[in-house]
Amino acid sequence: MLRWLDLKGAQKKMIRLKNKRDCFLRGVLNEHRRMKANGSTSSGEGITTLDVLLSMQETEPDYYTDEKIFGMIMTFLTAGTHAPAMTLEWAMSLLLNHPKTLNKARAEIDAYVGKDRVLEESDLPKLTYLQMVINETLRLFPPSSLIVPHQSSSECTVGGFDIPQGTMLLVNTWAIHRDPKNWMDPDKFIPERFENGEGDKGFKFTPFGFGRRGCPGTRIAMRMVGLTLGSLLQCFMWERTNAEEIDMAEGPVITIPKIIPLEALYQPREIMTNVVAGL
Repeated sequence: MLRWLDLKGAQKKMIRLKNKRDCFLRGVLNEHRRMKANGSTSSGEGITTLDVLLSMQETEPDYYTDEKIFGMIMTFLTAGTHAPAMTLEWAMSLLLNHPKTLNKARAEIDAYVGKDRVLEESDLPKLTYLQMVINETLRLFPPSSLIVPHQSSSECTVGGFDIPQGTMLLVNTWAIHRDPKNWMDPDKFIPERFENGEGDKGFKFTPFGFGRRGCPGTRIAMRMVGLTLGSLLQCFMWERTNAEEIDMAEGPVITIPKIIPLEALYQPREIMTNVVAGL
């Protein structure tokens, strides 16, 4: 009964925040509508995701309501910023605890990119070891410990188990990624395991889900993390704040945050000083 009284005002604050958010998003949508009516796009270069959603709203207005578009935008913003940032924090924490791996990743960047310019997105396909580091980080600390719930649309049999129609399925990615039946030394940070194809067999490495229900932002997320992590390693020298290893304790929530935020010391690399100064 006390919950109905909202003694601390939490519910009122949430309602105010929602109204403030909707007001902002409505302004963004209206701006795009005006631009579309004038025959221009928001980016000035091409069609954006919002332009596509507004076009779909014109053909299916009952389905693509403003409220639904608001939800999609918030998903893009939260998933597109929080998950990559969290993955970068875990990756840097792991590398600081494994300086040989950090130096190996940096040496690869120096070899393929050089020291006269900053890493670009087009360089990423050449940086295979950097990709291994990111994959191993995602194996140990996936963006979400549970994949978005699935539901069986019809009765079926999977692995000898009878699954009734309408059964809700929760896939524990964190447990699969650390299952000793699937991985050698599953709790150890070993990027080289992806060099021999250990993570390519079956469905034992699925940080973003799989198939048509997989995360639609997988590619852009991998590019964002690769470009940012590679640039940090290329341009700066990193070390721990003290001799102790970085605490890798995980928070008790689905998105697996670090309990103790990462703190590290850095300084520009001498060979990259002029390049960094020119950014």
